Amino acid sequence: MSQTVSQLTAPNQSIEAANGIRYAYRRFGNTETAAVPLVFLQHFRGNLDNWDPILVDAIAARREVILLDNVGVGGSTGTVPSTVQEMALGALAFIDALGLKTYDLFGFSLGGFVAQEVALIRPPQVRRIVLAGTGPQGGKGFHLWAGEILEAAIRDEPGAEDLLTLFFTRSENGKAKGWEFVLDLHPAGGSR
Repeated sequence: MSQTVSQLTAPNQSIEAANGIRYAYRRFGNTETAAVPLVFLQHFRGNLDNWDPILVDAIAARREVILLDNVGVGGSTGTVPSTVQEMALGALAFIDALGLKTYDLFGFSLGGFVAQEVALIRPPQVRRIVLAGTGPQGGKGFHLWAGEILEAAIRDEPGAEDLLTLFFTRSENGKAKGWEFVLDLHPAGGSR
């Protein structure tokens, strides 16, 4: 009996785009449906390994998913762009290299900014967008990080506590869900 491919077992792949960047990605899931591929765009400083496997695997059971390390991130070459528009153009170069004509986007945090920009640049290609933990350009409070958030966001080697600070509330429930997330990302680090 063959093992089902998941976020944790899908092989890393790479493809070179017309912009000269070699993109790292994972592509897996149910390709036997009529659903178009769902391209995942990650949060600030996140890479292929930062997606929650419970979320990704649940979606992959119903459709094909593509996780992307954008320009300069994780296993992809190049230098990380300094603007959302440049990040969107990088994502589009990757999408073009794969030959996708229609797709859905899932943007988390900064990835949500990128997803919105991709849709503005290529509206006929984007069928639907899921925006999670993100907002519109110019949204209130989206221009600067302060104090503890800034420290967690720019730490040279972010750890579990930084993920908790950035993405979960400080309530008991928020902390518990945050630790579940951390353990989902690093199952060898403990059990739930």
